[in-house]
Amino acid sequence: MSLVETLPASQRDILLKVDNISLSFGGVKAITNISFDIRVGEIRAIIGPNGAGKTSMLNVINGFYHPQEGTITFEGVPRPRMRPHHAATHGVARTFQNIALFRGMSTLDNIMTGRGTLMKRNLLWQALWTGPAEREEIEHREAVEKIIDFLEIQHIRKTPVGRLPYGLQKRVELGRALAAEPRLLLLDEPMAGMNREEKEDMSRFILDVNSQFGTTIALIEHDMGVVMDLSDRVVVLDYGKKIGDGTPDEVRANQDVIDAYLGVPHE
Repeated sequence: MSLVETLPASQRDILLKVDNISLSFGGVKAITNISFDIRVGEIRAIIGPNGAGKTSMLNVINGFYHPQEGTITFEGVPRPRMRPHHAATHGVARTFQNIALFRGMSTLDNIMTGRGTLMKRNLLWQALWTGPAEREEIEHREAVEKIIDFLEIQHIRKTPVGRLPYGLQKRVELGRALAAEPRLLLLDEPMAGMNREEKEDMSRFILDVNSQFGTTIALIEHDMGVVMDLSDRVVVLDYGKKIGDGTPDEVRANQDVIDAYLGVPHE
């Protein structure tokens, strides 16, 4: 059971709302007039065929792309045009479809980079590494060690991530996103390229992040078994348009979704 299912209806507030978002690259329309919301505490899946606009939508949410039309409201406030680091300081963190880690750095140091937006001391203090800067870094390292314990990667804490197998690299990337203490965590195909055991582990961690940390999650995923098991609600995109939105059972029964994506024949 995800966190949102344990909350009374009055507490299931909308964390993020997407209103009539359209995004084009030249003459190519990546997203057309899409609206949906993400409620506090839920796991919200975004699914669809390749090229449906899913990653483009995540890039809009975290400020990497700027839509030509529409608005995004976060925690009840219409969000101004911002860059990804501004989104991070406002509580939005993400992982990527293609792993984006510092391959020569250790697991611990990679996760430590996720604390950057939470550090208050300036570069001079950090360079001197004394007094307040030293105390601050110790506090942040303690937080990182808790994440390492949570993700069960103590044995690779000092290993350069470039030497790790793919599944563990994905777990380290999740750890780096968690280090930012996000209110909204965006996961772009967190199971891609994993074997069954790795998917089961990642699914467990996603559920635990949601229930234990209280983190709201939006994820893109192609494994329909994972989507239907993890998600509270699912929004379905096809060719940049929304064709379905609802609970997993409602989406499974939506004939437009079946025709475009799930591939189940008509009765």
